Amino acid sequence: MTKQLKIDVFTDAVCPWCVVGSARLDQALAALPDDVDVIVENHPFYLDPNVPPEGVDVGQMLTEKYGKEPREMWERVEGEARKAGIELDLSQQPRMFNTAKAHTITRLSKANGNQHELANAIADAYFLEHRQINDDNVLADIAVEFGWDRGDALDAINDENELSITAELATSAAQQGIRGVPFFVFGEKYALSGAQPDEVFKQALDKTISEL
Repeated sequence: MTKQLKIDVFTDAVCPWCVVGSARLDQALAALPDDVDVIVENHPFYLDPNVPPEGVDVGQMLTEKYGKEPREMWERVEGEARKAGIELDLSQQPRMFNTAKAHTITRLSKANGNQHELANAIADAYFLEHRQINDDNVLADIAVEFGWDRGDALDAINDENELSITAELATSAAQQGIRGVPFFVFGEKYALSGAQPDEVFKQALDKTISEL
């Protein structure tokens, strides 16, 4: 009999550790037996809710916040990304952008059944293709690849009501105790924070599935 597993994923498209965590989750899911039906739902979370629409200089922000050269911090996540099969060079994406629109198109893609894939594509566009994901046309181009009508996508990411719902959900996630991303909830029972090693994802999946 098929078992159904729900996984709730909290990420932000401008979070490099989220790219690593999502890749490790997807690799662990790909190894599951065929009798496990997985539903992944992505939820909005703002790495920095105060980023203006035009974005900020990441290197400058990190230097001011931590008093270190950004290169030192980038090397660690780039090394972990390589272990997950991702060639990440954070120096190639100098700006962090506001992700309200990215989260909104992701949230509204739930009905299409490819929400998680769209979220990954937006993050890849930002980190690997170095695109400006605060740009309406960039987001619309990506949305079209995942079944959206271009006009509908542009309307959705500029709908003040939808943007407000996204903001409320992101605030709610923070109020519920999620302090950082990536953050994963397996089967509405077990939580995993951060881009954990591969074996930790496997253990979380095995434990959750054993109790279904």
